[in-house]
Amino acid sequence: MKRYDVVFIGSGHAAWHAAAALANSGKSVAIIEKDKVAGTCTNFGCNAKILLEGPYEVLEEASHYNGIIEADQLQVNWEHLMKYKKEIINPMSDFVASMIEQQGIDLYMGKGVIKDAHTVSVDDTELEAENIVIGTGQHSHQLEIDGKEHTHDSRDFLSMNQLPERMVMIGAGIISMEFASIMIKSGVQVDIIHHSDEALKGFNRNHVQKLVEKLKDEGVQFHFNENTTAVVPSKEGYLIETESGLSIETDYVLDATGRKPNVQNIGLENAGIQFSDRGIQVDDYMRTNVSNIFASGDVVDKMIPKLTPTATFESNYIASQILGVNPEPIHYPAIPEVVYALPRLSQIGVSVEEAENDDAYTVKCIPFGKQMVFEYKNEVEAEMYIVLDQDKHLVGAAVYGDDAPDLINILTFIVDGRMTAQELNQHIFAFPGASSGVIDMLKMNML
Repeated sequence: MKRYDVVFIGSGHAAWHAAAALANSGKSVAIIEKDKVAGTCTNFGCNAKILLEGPYEVLEEASHYNGIIEADQLQVNWEHLMKYKKEIINPMSDFVASMIEQQGIDLYMGKGVIKDAHTVSVDDTELEAENIVIGTGQHSHQLEIDGKEHTHDSRDFLSMNQLPERMVMIGAGIISMEFASIMIKSGVQVDIIHHSDEALKGFNRNHVQKLVEKLKDEGVQFHFNENTTAVVPSKEGYLIETESGLSIETDYVLDATGRKPNVQNIGLENAGIQFSDRGIQVDDYMRTNVSNIFASGDVVDKMIPKLTPTATFESNYIASQILGVNPEPIHYPAIPEVVYALPRLSQIGVSVEEAENDDAYTVKCIPFGKQMVFEYKNEVEAEMYIVLDQDKHLVGAAVYGDDAPDLINILTFIVDGRMTAQELNQHIFAFPGASSGVIDMLKMNML
């Protein structure tokens, strides 16, 4: 039996950052991976998504110059785009695997199963570990309906070699709204079926409604308050049926009804680790109820957003715990969230909805797209809600616009630093530029 200071189950961002830090500090480390090294985000998640959306963002920006750019003559060649995606994304797993091994970390390909508090098996090999870190992530949820075998998940979508003429997306969450934004620009007939009347739950309602109306104008058909009951093969493709009697004919069905933590069949019961369908329970030090076993990333049962940067943050924190250099409980800074639809939505900190029901906060809307027409490339619908506390510190924001991800990153420094308008005035920003203009408007609204 080979012995290690730390054994990681999973090789995504929830694991390899800590593994690298520990190995560089002289710890003996092993990583176990049953699928592709580097995990979902790198191979068939965030990276693939943003790569495929890139050309469509160009189309979106061109549409703001109606009469100046012949935007209707621009189109994306999906087959060429998919070839490009494979050339860029496919080698990443091998690159990370090579990086891991170069750092002296032993990589085991196979299914990791916890046998007890200090033992993990990989197929017929057993590893002994002083500490175990579980970073197994999540998998796509699948509706328990008739014909579920005919549905696809986001991983399938991100590897489509050819586009269908018609596509039904079940669920109106982040995945569907992002993918609908690009499919409709490729001429695919898109229908979205959702069980309630609220798309993108948890995001600013005004911005969500603006996005829904924009997608409707572009041709996306929304069917709210509908529960999908069956996917039935037909001569022309598939029929999607709902409880109300709605029937939609389509060529491709995307089940985008959420993701579930990978807690089954990894031996949690063998070590007495507490978990549920929501994930593994941890304390404020990212420890499970078994003191030498940690968990990080999307497999954790938590209210904190399950995002790649969050997993990375937790992974680095666990390394500091094992090394004994950080005795403090984990403290999360403000966490930005982004929907990579077209346009983008982003938010951070105290939500507008929360602030509107609390006298301790003030909410202001900054329509910077209209006020900075040419600087913001004619995207007149772009806007930002800000939340100020009683001392006029920025404590929350929600952005609607093509540059929402970059803008929210700038606002993250302002929120975390509790910067005042006067402090912002002590900095010089590049001009002319969209972000410098938005910061100027922000400062005026913080006074």
